[in-house]
Amino acid sequence: MTIRVGLIGAGIMGADHARILSQQISGVTLQYVCDVDAARAKSVADASGALHVTADPHAVIADRSVDAVLIASPDHTHAPLSKACVALGKPVLCEKPLSQDAKECLDVIAAEVRGRKRLVQIGFMRRFDPAYVEMKQALAKGAIGPALMMHNFHRNVSAPSNFTGQMAITNSAPHEFDIARFVLDTDYESISVFRPDLRDSAKTGAPVFMVLKTVTGQLVNVEINNNAAYGYDVRGELVGEKGTVSLRSPIASELNVNLQTITTYAEDWRPRFAEAYRLQNSAWLKSIETGKPVGASAWDGYAATLIAEAGVHSLERAAPVKISPVAKPVLY
Repeated sequence: MTIRVGLIGAGIMGADHARILSQQISGVTLQYVCDVDAARAKSVADASGALHVTADPHAVIADRSVDAVLIASPDHTHAPLSKACVALGKPVLCEKPLSQDAKECLDVIAAEVRGRKRLVQIGFMRRFDPAYVEMKQALAKGAIGPALMMHNFHRNVSAPSNFTGQMAITNSAPHEFDIARFVLDTDYESISVFRPDLRDSAKTGAPVFMVLKTVTGQLVNVEINNNAAYGYDVRGELVGEKGTVSLRSPIASELNVNLQTITTYAEDWRPRFAEAYRLQNSAWLKSIETGKPVGASAWDGYAATLIAEAGVHSLERAAPVKISPVAKPVLY
């Protein structure tokens, strides 16, 4: 079976998805590359062997030659385009966030519920990362006993000029919010957000530190530091009653010289999670063949956005904020 995919968005992530689909996964044809920047769309299409180029995302979704859609366009387009896919019964892999507005996420969920079928997979690729998968398996097998805490660190080299502490919560932290929910198989009841007194949250890349309490009693902490300077660095440790399990980032080599052991860090997330993206995309295409959804659902996208909204309120109020989701539909 060959699945014909329409790719919407030819930026950094769109170009990466095009490369993965065209070079690393069999049984897929890249039918379209769509972007408002015609030159960028053509460049990605030429590099990936895509058949068509367009600037109209709705034309891609409506085209009968497109079996499924991958959305990597700007954040504000994710929910409307996902709803358009659901309306036509087309599976979609949508980069996170589904929306930065929880109510808009609920609109996508309502569309799926009306159709009685899960069609939207959110690009929380860490669920497919081998290190996190092993962490979850260790917990499920009882190797470390019941979970007590989970520590998460998310650091970038530098932040864009418009990046604030609030954006650290809404743009960077959702990956941590989701992966801890996934590993612990639970939800959160509250979030508290702190910032160092040495930095103004309105300044570029202001770091934040979050503490979340799950409905089953565990504590989850998340550090987001978008101006860590030294490299892209994601760490995690799950603490159980009998032991711990920690992530190990993939490292190709170590340099031993001048009485030092030296390893290198990537400049951004793509090398660190390259395998996770490949596994995610492969699983998505396989789910289209089998009809069995995998990965993060639209409900998971809503949960991450709801947590982020509560986190922003906590930062503003300097107080814990309750997380109160709507009733979860049976579909999920």
